[in-house]
Amino acid sequence: MKNSPPLSSITDALEEPAILIDSDFRIVSANQAYQDRYGALENLRHRHCYQVSHGNEVRCDKAGEECPVMEAWRSGKIQRALHVHHSPHGDEHVDVEARPIRNGTDAPYFFMEVIRRSKLASTRPGARAMVGRSPAFMAMLNLVQRVAPSDVTALLLGESGSGKELVARAIHDQSPRATGNFVPVECSGLTESLFESELFGHEKGAFTGAQFDKTGLVEAARGGTLFLDEVGDIPLPLQVKLLRLLESGTYRRVGSTQTRQADFRLVCATHQDLEQMVATGAFRRDLYYRISAFPIPLPPLRERIEDIPLLAETLLARLPTGEHLTLAPETLERLQQYDFPGNVRELRNILERASLMAVDETIQPEHLTIAPDDDDDPLRPDRGAIVTLAEAEQRYLRWALRQHRGDRRSLARKLGVSERTLFRKLQRLTPPAGDE
Repeated sequence: MKNSPPLSSITDALEEPAILIDSDFRIVSANQAYQDRYGALENLRHRHCYQVSHGNEVRCDKAGEECPVMEAWRSGKIQRALHVHHSPHGDEHVDVEARPIRNGTDAPYFFMEVIRRSKLASTRPGARAMVGRSPAFMAMLNLVQRVAPSDVTALLLGESGSGKELVARAIHDQSPRATGNFVPVECSGLTESLFESELFGHEKGAFTGAQFDKTGLVEAARGGTLFLDEVGDIPLPLQVKLLRLLESGTYRRVGSTQTRQADFRLVCATHQDLEQMVATGAFRRDLYYRISAFPIPLPPLRERIEDIPLLAETLLARLPTGEHLTLAPETLERLQQYDFPGNVRELRNILERASLMAVDETIQPEHLTIAPDDDDDPLRPDRGAIVTLAEAEQRYLRWALRQHRGDRRSLARKLGVSERTLFRKLQRLTPPAGDE
């Protein structure tokens, strides 16, 4: 311990909370910022770091989490990981940086941990940021934390309703461009005739109906972030124009000969398998390589069931009709048993309707609009008497809607009908018996 006083002066010089850890993962010293957040040094010294930060009796890597200190030991380099740490003020997301410290030998004999609060997410209900703490959520959040400070293009991959725009906004808010605009573009709604006008803007008189100059979305995103949602829905002819913008960094308003310089950070999102689309020729390979520099898979809600209590409490707090409501234990259990094909968006819709149905301050299971658990096969023989073909079709459509992970367009493709035909059939869909 005789070497620890000069080493502790290193942590004392830091504004962020920092501790020194020996090779047995015990805390040797802590700077004032760390003590202010986690307790006085006399209560911390000689305790294992994972006991203080997690309440665990084993190292983080033995408890299913990434251990930056262990990785720093193995690599001999600075390592970082996103963790949820306990504190007297509640749990919090933190970015942990572990630095090996040597004394003229190959093996490090001390490690310094620097703790920085993450603003990307929260473990507290009602927060405006993303909420969650499940392993799947933390793995996604760690990637967001890595890419946000850079200007690298991020590609968000996730099912419909999994929160892709919320993640895109988090990347923007934690980037050097946070003071600029965040400009979302719904690509599936852009027709070929509107694409250039919407993205690049147009000059007055450029075409019939262009009665004034219009600023395009690329120009509106100058100095900020351009978010292309459902980029997989962009038709091939328009993909060429987008590729040209990304490669040259320039564009022209429709009806103008003046070349303008683009200046934005690009974030894209899709629920589709772009690699498969490239293989079938539905998506340009060169554009795919342009936008997939840093892919981030977003976990579906069924892979983060442990986050449902926190998500439900947060979503209720954000609803005007739900801020004073709570979930009965049976209600929460029912939600955690459900598959959520519509992900967080579906959870919000279920809670919004339930908040209107609740007669007191507690949401009961009967207030939830969730399909029965035994409705896995709509056409199996043990479901009862023979029904008409029309009823059989309706049963199958209800089942297909619950099972499908994409949008209505991709569902129509799988069913072998046009999107318009599917829309008509869904309009005629009646609730199953017992739902009214």
